Amino acid sequence: MRPAPVAAVAVRAVGEPGKLGEAPATSAGDARHYAALDLGTNNCRLLIAAPREHGFRVVDAFSRIVRLGEGITHSGRLGENAMHRAIEALRICSQKLADRQVARARLIATEACRSADNGAEFIERARTETGLALEIVSRETEARLAVAGCASLIDPEASGVILFDIGGGSSELVWIDLARDGNGRRRRMSDRIRRWMSLPVGVVTISERHGGRHVTREGFEAMVAEVAAMLADFPEVEALDRAVAAGAIHMLGTSGTVTTLAGIHLGLPRYDRRRVDGIWLGGGDVASLIEALAGMDYDQRVANPCIGRERADLVLAGCAILEAFRRRWPVERLRVADRGLREGMLVELMAEDGVWRHRGRGRAGDRANG
Repeated sequence: MRPAPVAAVAVRAVGEPGKLGEAPATSAGDARHYAALDLGTNNCRLLIAAPREHGFRVVDAFSRIVRLGEGITHSGRLGENAMHRAIEALRICSQKLADRQVARARLIATEACRSADNGAEFIERARTETGLALEIVSRETEARLAVAGCASLIDPEASGVILFDIGGGSSELVWIDLARDGNGRRRRMSDRIRRWMSLPVGVVTISERHGGRHVTREGFEAMVAEVAAMLADFPEVEALDRAVAAGAIHMLGTSGTVTTLAGIHLGLPRYDRRRVDGIWLGGGDVASLIEALAGMDYDQRVANPCIGRERADLVLAGCAILEAFRRRWPVERLRVADRGLREGMLVELMAEDGVWRHRGRGRAGDRANG
C-alpha cells in the first residue's frame, strides 16, 4: 500500500448525522464546500464540510440503511429492491450536493458493487437516474481512507495501532507501526502503515450465512471461528502477535458495531455521536458488552435504543468479527471512532487543494490534531 499523506485533523460536526435539514445554512463568506459519499453494503452516507484552520466543519450530513448487498451472498447479484433503495438514497444526496453548491466531491462504492456481477451496471444506472458518478474503489483504497479518517484518534504514545473497519460486505484491518525511526523521530502517518488486509466478511454477508435474528451461542462461535481462521493469513501475523504481546498497542475501531457497543456502555437513551466518538473501552468492558448482547434475543436487541430494528439482525455478526480480532490480539484498550471513509475522503480532497498550507502548519500528513 502506498497511501497519500494522511492528516490528523479536527472535525467539528453541526447537527446529528442522518437528521435532514438540521445543520444551519452557511453564510456567503464561508469557505467552499467539499463532499464525501460512501455507498456501502449496508449504508449510504454523505458528509458535506467546509475547511477550518485545524480541520473542517461538517455543515450537512445524511445516512440511510439501504442494504444494497442484501442477498448477494447467495445470488452474486444486487437485487432489484436493494438497488431501488440505494437509488432513492442517492437522489437525496444529489439534491444536497446541489443545495450546498459543493465545489469538490468524491463518491465511492465499496464491497457490494465490487463483488456483484451487476455492480458496474448499477453504477451506470445510478449515474443515469441521479446524476452521481460513483467510483468502485479497491479494498486497498478503502483501508487507506479508514486510516485517513481516524488518524487524529490514534494515541501518539502507543507503539502501534490495530485499526479495523467492520463493514457490511468486507472488513479492513490495518497495522499502524508507531515506532520512531533511527533518529528518534515520528514518521508521517502515511509511512506508518506496516501491513493491511481486507477480509471478505462483513455484518451482512456473515449474518446471511449464519443467521442474524436468532443466534445461538453455537452459531455465534461459528461466526467467530470463520473470521478467526482468516486472520492467520494477515501479513507478518506473527510479528504483530509479538508486538501485541509486548504491550503498548491499542485497537481503533470504526464501524456501527463499535459505536453501538459504546452507546450501550454509556447507557444512552438515544445514540449521541458527540459522546461516542473518541471514547476508550477497556478489554473487560468490551468482553462484558459482547457477552450481554449475545445473551439478548432479537426483540431485546430491537428494544435497545442504540441498536433498533434496522441493526438488530446485524449487530451480533459485527460482535463476532470483533471477538475474532480480540481473541487473536488481546489488547487492553479499544478506541471508538464514529468517523471513517467519508472523513478520510474529505481530508484527502482538502489536502490536495492545499487548504491548510497557507496557515503555516506544514504538510497535511504532519499536522497534529487541533
